[in-house]
Amino acid sequence: MKPITWFAPGWAFLCGAVASGALSWSLETMGRLFLGLLMAGPILCGLSQIINDYCDREVDAINEPQRLIPAGVVSLQHVQITAVFLTLLGCGLSLLLGTEVAFYVGIGLLFAVAYSMKPIRAKRNGWIGNALVSFSYEGLAWLAGHVTFAVLSWPSALLALFYSLGAHGIMTVNDFKSIDGDRHMGIRSIPVIYGKQRAAILVVIKMTLAQLMVIGLLFFLGKTIAAGVVLLLLLCQIWPYNQFLRDPEHNAVFFNGTAIALFVWGMLASAIGLAW
Repeated sequence: MKPITWFAPGWAFLCGAVASGALSWSLETMGRLFLGLLMAGPILCGLSQIINDYCDREVDAINEPQRLIPAGVVSLQHVQITAVFLTLLGCGLSLLLGTEVAFYVGIGLLFAVAYSMKPIRAKRNGWIGNALVSFSYEGLAWLAGHVTFAVLSWPSALLALFYSLGAHGIMTVNDFKSIDGDRHMGIRSIPVIYGKQRAAILVVIKMTLAQLMVIGLLFFLGKTIAAGVVLLLLLCQIWPYNQFLRDPEHNAVFFNGTAIALFVWGMLASAIGLAW
């Protein structure tokens, strides 16, 4: 279930909750926030990872044979039972948090299946597959976080959209490590389609445009301090951008820990600015 991947949807859920302006330190509010983070991260993100690993077991046998399924550490029946359990648990928690939350969860589950499973298997196309993941991990999680506590506002929905577009670039960074296996299995990821250098340029363009749109929206709303913070964080990404463009395959980990980390802090800054 790859705990490191839980952060993205959990953080987006938190940002959506903050953007709602309805968070408080009350026991009820903190309880709902905890359940939402549990749902978005370990349960639903974990579920999406299980579905992906199950459907990717042949690709992983080439790219990463040490993973649990190709290595034979877990059986396919074990995977299937775990997936059913997490689906029921995630849907149950979403209904507990509200019908609107359950609606976004339902869309996310459809995206997870469409991304990995045949006959759709959207991940075979880097543009479509990455869009499903980025809108699930960022946009839908942000929207679910907001509606858990308040009625969705159009500025919050736009922020969710903009950060989803930026996350599309972030998803591409993860594809650099599996170019050979993806090419062998006919998966047309962005690096496979365009090559390493042009794919890296697309990553930088998408992340930058997304943050510029966020800055523009915040300025339009009169949230100048938040806009300034996001702008400063964007300027701090220039050096990591340059290092990544020089050698995207070998600097991907560095890029994750610098530019992407700054992008993520910008999400929270914009959510705080919107709420206050």
